[in-house]
Amino acid sequence: MTTHEELERLLADLTNAHGPTGFEGPVRAIMRRELSPIASAVETDGLGSLIARFDGAAERPRVMLAAHMDELGLMVRRITDEGFLKFQTLGGWLDQSLINQRWIIRTRNGDVTGITGVKSVHVMSVEARGRLFKREDMFIDVGATSRRDAEERLGIHPGDPIAPDSTFTPLAGGERYLAKAWDDRVGLAVMTLALRDLRSGEPHPNTVFAVSTVQEEVGLRGAETSAHHVGLDIGINIESGVAGDYPGITADEAQERIGEGPAIFLHDSSMLPNQRLRDFVIDVAAEAAIPLQFNVLSGYGQDGAQMQRARAGAPSINIAVPTRYLHSHNSIVARDDILNAAKLVAAVVRRLDSDTVERLRAFD
Repeated sequence: MTTHEELERLLADLTNAHGPTGFEGPVRAIMRRELSPIASAVETDGLGSLIARFDGAAERPRVMLAAHMDELGLMVRRITDEGFLKFQTLGGWLDQSLINQRWIIRTRNGDVTGITGVKSVHVMSVEARGRLFKREDMFIDVGATSRRDAEERLGIHPGDPIAPDSTFTPLAGGERYLAKAWDDRVGLAVMTLALRDLRSGEPHPNTVFAVSTVQEEVGLRGAETSAHHVGLDIGINIESGVAGDYPGITADEAQERIGEGPAIFLHDSSMLPNQRLRDFVIDVAAEAAIPLQFNVLSGYGQDGAQMQRARAGAPSINIAVPTRYLHSHNSIVARDDILNAAKLVAAVVRRLDSDTVERLRAFD
């Protein structure tokens, strides 16, 4: 059984890792470290997703678990003559989340710290103080004195990846966790815990492919290639959910609450879950006494959509850990939700034998 201290070490490693979309290497190394000792085989596909196979009692059905490695980030677009960085966003940032934040630029010479500068309020007009800053007008100050200084001394070049500078911190006595990149490092943690659970008991009646995907934030790209490579029969995506339990958000926008269990998405802009698989997950959660929530979102998009559409199609579902303040430098999750999500995923996989999957895949 994973202790709270071991869980926190895993979460800190995952969330502190530098891994903007398209630059997931450090996160891939962590997942390879965690899964290789317990997997039957580990490989990468042509886009960089890490695919760990876990042999069970039967070669089929093939169950694909997915969680994405990439986080929202930036990329150096160009360096001004004065040494400031202009950037390209990687993923769906709100402009107001970018301003006056610290960043880490990963260069060939090592990491460089910078900050998105903001004009002092002391020199702003009354009208300017009420306007939102646009990303096109923003820049990152790394302390360079010129473009040549930024390039030659600091080693910064166009195309270098930029990640939020924010470190893992336990809150409320360790019951809740503050960090960047819960979207979707929390899914990677849940997948890791579930696989450890599966390895500790009787062989599961299927073959599991645990995929740490790349480039989810820019179009679910890694899930598309890996789902076709795996040839899945059932897909289970593990994500950061959208909590709706803080001021300024309504139950019509999001229904999850942190600390009240994992959630399954009943609707998002990318997919609808298979109804029989949905009911199956609900029944498994009830049998295992795992609290379960539901979320209906008008937006969002996640890797389950690509699994659902792979080859001739596969029943798929999105299981989420409720998360506050997504797509920003700092988000919050609850420890019990992580543990219960892992317990639910393992319990579902243990029940996915060939007869059950055949029933889930059948249509009247």
